[in-house]
Amino acid sequence: MHELPITESILKIVLKHAEANGVRKVKTVHLKIGRLSDLEDEWIQRYFNYLSKGTLAEGAKIGIERTPIVMRCNGCSGSYEWELAKMDDVICPACGGKGGTLLSGREYTIKEMEVE
Repeated sequence: MHELPITESILKIVLKHAEANGVRKVKTVHLKIGRLSDLEDEWIQRYFNYLSKGTLAEGAKIGIERTPIVMRCNGCSGSYEWELAKMDDVICPACGGKGGTLLSGREYTIKEMEVE
């Protein structure tokens, strides 16, 4: 259910920018969501449909691009993409160092909107 407040926040941002730019209708909202995020695509769309009724964004489709998990090695400072299934055992592919600092993978951002 944590998708509800996040989707509400996304809708507020979308409506703010749409109204400021004289948009008549929001057709699609493209999001970038990190692979570590547990936000579910289906629920984001469902909540968006519910929350956007009677607004410029009513009926808009949500497009979601999942962004990779990127780590920085604590040893050599190199950055690299990592897989969700291997998060319990992070090993730098360059130097073999264990562990690392998460650079990206949890974020969610509005990438763009298609409007009329």
